[in-house]
Amino acid sequence: MDEFDLINTYFGRAAVGSDVLLGIGDDCAVVCPPEGRQLVMSIDTMVDGVHFPKGTAAERIGVRVMCAALSDLAAMGARAHWFTLALTLPDPDPEWVAAFADGLFSIANRYECSLIGGDTTRGPLCITVQVHGSVEPGKALRRAGARPDDIIYVTGNLGDGAAALAVIEKKLTVSTGVFSYLLKRFYAPTPRILEGEMLVGTASAAIDVSDGLYADLGKICEASGVGAMVDVGRLPISEHWRKYTSEDRAQEWALTGGDDYQLCFTVPREHVGKLESWIRDGRIVATAIGKITHKHELLLVKNGKPFELERRGYNHFG
Repeated sequence: MDEFDLINTYFGRAAVGSDVLLGIGDDCAVVCPPEGRQLVMSIDTMVDGVHFPKGTAAERIGVRVMCAALSDLAAMGARAHWFTLALTLPDPDPEWVAAFADGLFSIANRYECSLIGGDTTRGPLCITVQVHGSVEPGKALRRAGARPDDIIYVTGNLGDGAAALAVIEKKLTVSTGVFSYLLKRFYAPTPRILEGEMLVGTASAAIDVSDGLYADLGKICEASGVGAMVDVGRLPISEHWRKYTSEDRAQEWALTGGDDYQLCFTVPREHVGKLESWIRDGRIVATAIGKITHKHELLLVKNGKPFELERRGYNHFG
């Protein structure tokens, strides 16, 4: 199977919406941006043995790479529209590519995100996805925008990604049910697209938690020129797995583990009541974990005392 057969057979699927005027099969795609909205774009690369263990099933890789890419749009409060795919393969194995494509499109179709082009080449397994979305003019959530006395929230649970990796690497033993839960959280993390759009106009700053809460909240602080105080005891950690490890280990995973793809966001005091009502009504799952401060430092506190970390978060070159 040559490159063009591979593209036509596994990726030449019809666009989800009517906004794709010319998709796969030409030198470029032609799309119709939503009227009156601004385009936002992000690109994500995953490498075999770095972002997923070697030997991972192809369908799981397809799901994971699409979920992670869409998470960046969620952090901006954006609606997903299109994506492009660059796929580097050691060999064009039809069975592998078919399973990968099934996983990829299972997520892309769920969020009405159409594949509009890309590239394939031979080499060590590597996947790059560029996603394109839109926001109302001037409404994109950004890292810069947090102000002193804003309340810091996170969606869902933290530490699932690190706990899952520990299980996959056989460093943590859990029950069968917990094993299934963690594998789903690692390979199919939910892109918080709906939550991101809901937070537009309410949150002052946001980021998706991919490198670990400590590192990613630090990026909000740096971009906003502020500091933060986080109460480690308030970190939302899943009851599924926390009993299988120590409290300190669970909290360190929640702070530095990464791969959670939850949203960390800040909310001004005047909007906190609205957000808390959404939480009570079940419209959003989020937890207040601290507040933004004037001091240019990220302070972790547990039981009223400073909490020290051995590591600060994921860094490709750190």
